[in-house]
Amino acid sequence: MSWVTEEEIQAAREMTAIEYLRRYEPNRLKKSSARNEWELVDHDSFKINEITSKWHWKSRDIGGISALNFLTKVDGMNFPEAVRLLANENPSYIPPELPKQEPKPFVLPEKNGSIHGIRRYLCGRGISENALRYCLQLGIVYESSPYHNAVFVGTDENGTGRYAFLRGIYDREGKSFKMEQAGSEKKYGFCIPPTKETHRVAVYEACIDALAHLSLDGRADKYRLSLGGISAPKEGEHRREMKKPQALEHFLSIHPEIQEIEICTDNDFAGRWACEHIKRNYEGGYHIIENLPQIEGADYADLAKMKKEEKRKLKEKGR
Repeated sequence: MSWVTEEEIQAAREMTAIEYLRRYEPNRLKKSSARNEWELVDHDSFKINEITSKWHWKSRDIGGISALNFLTKVDGMNFPEAVRLLANENPSYIPPELPKQEPKPFVLPEKNGSIHGIRRYLCGRGISENALRYCLQLGIVYESSPYHNAVFVGTDENGTGRYAFLRGIYDREGKSFKMEQAGSEKKYGFCIPPTKETHRVAVYEACIDALAHLSLDGRADKYRLSLGGISAPKEGEHRREMKKPQALEHFLSIHPEIQEIEICTDNDFAGRWACEHIKRNYEGGYHIIENLPQIEGADYADLAKMKKEEKRKLKEKGR
């Protein structure tokens, strides 16, 4: 069978039903009145011999010896699941060593000859012409070919691209294309640099939030760093600790001049959770500014789009 190997099947068949029950589910066994015979507490007509491991389920008229048959026929477990369970529990089975996959080299997507597609898309989402032009000149935003994705580039200390986030500009049926380029190194996050010296870095969940906030502020007066997303628990789940973001850790290591961290995560449960943990992790060494969007459930990309819509309505009203 293609989804489990022959070695796993063979290893699974070596364990008997009585061995499995005694080792992993002893509470299901109860002694019957017959010599060397046991019953299941959950199936009265089930009998199993402790010496031969032969079992018979009278009401279903089925029987066997192996744990594999027991799990599939009595407990209703599907065959691949039962094989994997037993193979993992059988000390005679040694999983084959899989060849190590070489990491894919990082290669930036090919650039398109024009930026009309991403200009239309990003400006339509409230990104200002000035903010877009600034990032285009720096080479950290461009349009890819042949798929016309918006590409957000994270660079190393030498200005070499080491990370890229791709965002489709044509949403279909409410679904959008988003992915990190293969081989991307998370610590080199997308970062919009300032035009002058600064002691502050603002951090965002997504690349477009950094662009949107720059558009709303109108000033490139601080570093704006994307964390490349956050991994937060769902609301109501066990509260775990957040690891220090790779992108922020690396950024701070090469920018000792930074004294202030402005937290600009989304104003939802995940964003507030991330804000709380970033503050806790860094407030001892940095001045922390919490600057989440003022609207519940929004991110800065939402605010930029709202502002664009307000301007459009005012313009129409003034006609």
